[in-house]
Amino acid sequence: MSGHNKWSSIKHKKGIADAKRGAAFTKIIREITISARSGGDPDSNARLRTAILKAKAVNMPKDNVEKAIKKGTGELEGVNYEEINYEGYGPAGVAVYIEALTDNKNRTSADVRSLLSKHGGNLGASGCVAWMFEKKGLIIVDGKSAAEDTLMEIVLNAGADDMENNGEEFEITTPPEAYLAVIDALAKAKIPTTYSQVTMIPKNTIKLDEKKAESVEKLVDALDESDDIQNVYVNYEKA
Repeated sequence: MSGHNKWSSIKHKKGIADAKRGAAFTKIIREITISARSGGDPDSNARLRTAILKAKAVNMPKDNVEKAIKKGTGELEGVNYEEINYEGYGPAGVAVYIEALTDNKNRTSADVRSLLSKHGGNLGASGCVAWMFEKKGLIIVDGKSAAEDTLMEIVLNAGADDMENNGEEFEITTPPEAYLAVIDALAKAKIPTTYSQVTMIPKNTIKLDEKKAESVEKLVDALDESDDIQNVYVNYEKA
Protein backbone atom coordinates (compact mmCIF):
# COMPACT_ATOMS: atom_id res chain seq x y z
CA MET A 1 0.00 0.00 0.00
CA SER A 2 1.54 3.30 -1.03
CA GLY A 3 0.98 6.68 -2.60
CA HIS A 4 0.54 8.63 0.64
CA ASN A 5 2.19 12.05 0.61
CA LYS A 6 4.73 13.53 3.00
CA TRP A 7 2.17 15.78 4.67
CA SER A 8 1.29 13.21 7.29
CA SER A 9 4.85 13.22 8.58
CA ILE A 10 4.81 17.01 8.73
CA LYS A 11 1.54 16.97 10.65
CA HIS A 12 2.84 14.26 12.97
CA LYS A 13 5.94 16.25 13.93
CA LYS A 14 3.85 19.37 14.30
CA GLY A 15 1.38 17.53 16.52
CA ILE A 16 4.18 16.53 18.88
CA ALA A 17 5.36 20.15 19.08
CA ASP A 18 1.83 21.36 19.80
CA ALA A 19 1.44 18.84 22.61
CA LYS A 20 4.39 20.40 24.41
CA ARG A 21 2.63 23.73 24.68
CA GLY A 22 0.18 24.54 27.46
CA ALA A 23 -2.22 25.73 24.74
CA ALA A 24 -2.81 22.10 23.81
CA PHE A 25 -4.86 21.62 26.98
CA THR A 26 -7.10 24.58 26.15
CA LYS A 27 -7.74 23.35 22.62
CA ILE A 28 -8.49 19.79 23.70
CA ILE A 29 -10.80 20.93 26.50
CA ARG A 30 -12.79 22.95 23.97
CA GLU A 31 -13.00 19.95 21.65
CA ILE A 32 -14.18 17.67 24.48
CA THR A 33 -16.78 20.22 25.55
CA ILE A 34 -18.31 20.68 22.12
CA SER A 35 -18.09 16.93 21.35
CA ALA A 36 -20.02 16.12 24.54
CA ARG A 37 -23.01 18.13 23.30
CA SER A 38 -23.94 15.04 21.29
CA GLY A 39 -23.74 12.85 24.41
CA GLY A 40 -21.32 12.28 27.24
CA ASP A 41 -20.70 8.57 26.62
CA PRO A 42 -17.51 8.06 24.57
CA ASP A 43 -18.59 4.52 23.62
CA SER A 44 -21.48 5.93 21.61
CA ASN A 45 -19.95 9.29 20.69
CA ALA A 46 -17.01 8.75 18.33
CA ARG A 47 -15.98 12.39 18.26
CA LEU A 48 -15.86 12.58 22.05
CA ARG A 49 -13.88 9.39 22.27
CA THR A 50 -11.35 10.74 19.78
CA ALA A 51 -11.02 13.94 21.83
CA ILE A 52 -10.46 11.93 25.01
CA LEU A 53 -7.72 9.93 23.26
CA LYS A 54 -6.01 13.23 22.40
CA ALA A 55 -6.30 14.28 26.05
CA LYS A 56 -4.67 11.05 27.20
CA ALA A 57 -1.86 11.51 24.67
CA VAL A 58 -0.84 14.78 26.37
CA ASN A 59 -1.40 13.41 29.89
CA MET A 60 -4.33 15.67 30.67
CA PRO A 61 -5.64 15.07 34.22
CA LYS A 62 -8.82 12.99 34.38
CA ASP A 63 -10.61 15.72 36.36
CA ASN A 64 -10.09 18.18 33.49
CA VAL A 65 -11.61 15.71 31.04
CA GLU A 66 -14.61 14.98 33.25
CA LYS A 67 -15.33 18.69 33.85
CA ALA A 68 -15.14 19.41 30.12
CA ILE A 69 -17.61 16.60 29.41
CA LYS A 70 -20.03 17.89 32.05
CA LYS A 71 -19.84 21.40 30.61
CA GLY A 72 -20.67 19.97 27.20
CA THR A 73 -23.64 17.97 28.45
CA GLY A 74 -24.92 20.91 30.51
CA GLU A 75 -24.27 19.37 33.93
CA LEU A 76 -21.88 22.25 34.65
CA GLU A 77 -22.06 25.83 33.45
CA GLY A 78 -19.65 26.54 30.64
CA VAL A 79 -18.80 28.77 27.69
CA ASN A 80 -20.90 28.36 24.56
CA TYR A 81 -18.40 27.58 21.79
CA GLU A 82 -19.23 27.81 18.09
CA GLU A 83 -17.58 25.74 15.37
CA ILE A 84 -16.40 27.68 12.35
CA ASN A 85 -14.05 26.93 9.45
CA TYR A 86 -11.96 29.41 7.48
CA GLU A 87 -10.41 28.96 4.06
CA GLY A 88 -7.78 30.97 2.28
CA TYR A 89 -4.30 31.07 0.84
CA GLY A 90 -0.85 31.44 2.31
CA PRO A 91 2.56 32.32 0.84
CA ALA A 92 3.26 30.86 -2.61
CA GLY A 93 -0.46 30.19 -3.12
CA VAL A 94 -0.59 27.37 -0.58
CA ALA A 95 -4.14 26.38 0.39
CA VAL A 96 -4.97 26.95 4.07
CA TYR A 97 -7.94 25.28 5.80
CA ILE A 98 -8.59 26.31 9.40
CA GLU A 99 -10.88 24.72 12.01
CA ALA A 100 -11.83 26.89 14.97
CA LEU A 101 -13.90 26.71 18.16
CA THR A 102 -14.73 30.16 19.48
CA ASP A 103 -16.94 32.05 21.88
CA ASN A 104 -16.56 35.23 19.80
CA LYS A 105 -16.86 34.74 16.04
CA ASN A 106 -16.08 38.38 15.22
CA ARG A 107 -12.85 38.30 17.22
CA THR A 108 -11.67 35.05 15.69
CA SER A 109 -12.53 36.10 12.13
CA ALA A 110 -10.60 39.34 12.56
CA ASP A 111 -7.60 37.48 14.01
CA VAL A 112 -7.53 34.95 11.18
CA ARG A 113 -7.80 37.66 8.52
CA SER A 114 -5.03 39.69 10.16
CA LEU A 115 -2.65 36.74 10.56
CA LEU A 116 -3.11 35.58 6.98
CA SER A 117 -2.49 39.11 5.68
CA LYS A 118 0.56 39.64 7.91
CA HIS A 119 2.17 36.45 6.62
CA GLY A 120 1.56 37.00 2.92
CA GLY A 121 -1.79 35.28 2.57
CA ASN A 122 -5.44 36.16 2.35
CA LEU A 123 -8.79 34.94 3.58
CA GLY A 124 -10.98 33.39 0.88
CA ALA A 125 -14.63 32.55 0.37
CA SER A 126 -16.19 29.44 1.88
CA GLY A 127 -15.43 26.45 -0.32
CA CYS A 128 -12.41 27.95 -2.07
CA VAL A 129 -9.95 25.33 -0.81
CA ALA A 130 -12.00 22.71 1.07
CA TRP A 131 -12.25 20.61 -2.10
CA MET A 132 -8.44 20.24 -2.08
CA PHE A 133 -8.54 18.23 1.17
CA GLU A 134 -10.05 14.91 2.22
CA LYS A 135 -11.08 13.94 5.75
CA LYS A 136 -9.19 10.85 6.91
CA GLY A 137 -8.14 9.10 10.07
CA LEU A 138 -4.35 9.28 10.42
CA ILE A 139 -2.51 6.89 12.74
CA ILE A 140 1.26 6.69 13.23
CA VAL A 141 2.97 3.55 14.56
CA ASP A 142 6.68 3.39 15.34
CA GLY A 143 8.47 1.17 12.85
CA LYS A 144 9.91 -0.98 15.64
CA SER A 145 6.54 -1.68 17.28
CA ALA A 146 5.31 -4.33 14.84
CA ALA A 147 6.23 -6.38 11.80
CA GLU A 148 4.92 -4.74 8.63
CA ASP A 149 2.96 -7.78 7.40
CA THR A 150 1.34 -8.29 10.80
CA LEU A 151 0.44 -4.63 11.14
CA MET A 152 -0.97 -4.44 7.63
CA GLU A 153 -3.22 -7.44 8.24
CA ILE A 154 -4.53 -5.96 11.49
CA VAL A 155 -5.34 -2.51 10.10
CA LEU A 156 -6.81 -3.76 6.82
CA ASN A 157 -9.11 -6.14 8.62
CA ALA A 158 -10.23 -3.27 10.85
CA GLY A 159 -11.09 -1.04 7.87
CA ALA A 160 -7.94 0.98 7.06
CA ASP A 161 -7.55 1.98 3.42
CA ASP A 162 -3.81 2.72 3.24
CA MET A 163 -0.51 2.11 5.04
CA GLU A 164 2.95 3.36 4.18
CA ASN A 165 6.29 2.34 5.63
CA ASN A 166 8.66 5.32 5.46
CA GLY A 167 11.49 3.47 7.19
CA GLU A 168 11.06 4.89 10.68
CA GLU A 169 7.32 4.64 11.15
CA PHE A 170 4.12 3.33 9.60
CA GLU A 171 1.56 5.88 8.44
CA ILE A 172 -1.95 4.42 8.40
CA THR A 173 -4.94 6.19 6.88
CA THR A 174 -8.55 5.21 7.39
CA PRO A 175 -12.00 6.43 6.39
CA PRO A 176 -13.29 8.61 9.28
CA GLU A 177 -15.93 6.02 10.16
CA ALA A 178 -13.29 3.27 10.51
CA TYR A 179 -10.82 5.31 12.57
CA LEU A 180 -11.87 4.08 16.02
CA ALA A 181 -12.16 0.48 14.85
CA VAL A 182 -8.52 0.59 13.71
CA ILE A 183 -7.46 2.25 16.99
CA ASP A 184 -9.27 -0.50 18.92
CA ALA A 185 -7.68 -3.25 16.81
CA LEU A 186 -4.20 -1.85 17.47
CA ALA A 187 -4.91 -1.58 21.19
CA LYS A 188 -6.17 -5.16 21.27
CA ALA A 189 -2.96 -6.30 19.57
CA LYS A 190 -0.97 -4.19 22.10
CA ILE A 191 0.59 -2.11 19.36
CA PRO A 192 1.11 1.47 20.61
CA THR A 193 0.49 4.52 18.44
CA THR A 194 2.60 7.67 18.51
CA TYR A 195 -0.02 9.89 16.88
CA SER A 196 -3.68 9.51 15.95
CA GLN A 197 -6.32 11.94 14.76
CA VAL A 198 -9.15 12.40 12.29
CA THR A 199 -7.64 15.05 10.07
CA MET A 200 -7.72 16.72 6.67
CA ILE A 201 -5.18 15.38 4.18
CA PRO A 202 -4.49 17.27 0.94
CA LYS A 203 -5.31 15.41 -2.27
CA ASN A 204 -2.23 16.98 -3.88
CA THR A 205 0.67 19.01 -2.51
CA ILE A 206 2.71 21.95 -3.77
CA LYS A 207 6.48 21.53 -3.54
CA LEU A 208 8.22 24.54 -2.05
CA ASP A 209 11.87 25.46 -1.63
CA GLU A 210 13.30 25.97 1.85
CA LYS A 211 12.61 29.72 2.01
CA LYS A 212 8.99 29.51 0.87
CA ALA A 213 8.32 26.50 3.09
CA GLU A 214 9.66 28.45 6.07
CA SER A 215 7.22 31.29 5.29
CA VAL A 216 4.30 28.85 5.31
CA GLU A 217 5.46 27.28 8.58
CA LYS A 218 5.65 30.72 10.21
CA LEU A 219 2.04 31.35 9.19
CA VAL A 220 0.89 27.97 10.55
CA ASP A 221 2.74 28.56 13.83
CA ALA A 222 1.17 32.00 14.18
CA LEU A 223 -2.33 30.62 13.61
CA ASP A 224 -1.67 27.77 16.04
CA GLU A 225 -0.85 30.27 18.78
CA SER A 226 -4.52 31.25 18.91
CA ASP A 227 -6.57 29.34 21.50
CA ASP A 228 -9.56 29.66 19.16
CA ILE A 229 -7.90 27.75 16.33
CA GLN A 230 -8.00 23.97 16.70
CA ASN A 231 -6.34 22.78 13.50
CA VAL A 232 -4.55 24.28 10.51
CA TYR A 233 -4.12 22.30 7.29
CA VAL A 234 -1.93 23.24 4.34
CA ASN A 235 -1.15 21.49 1.06
CA TYR A 236 2.60 21.78 0.68
CA GLU A 237 5.77 19.76 1.12
CA LYS A 238 9.42 20.72 0.93
CA ALA A 239 11.05 20.14 -2.45
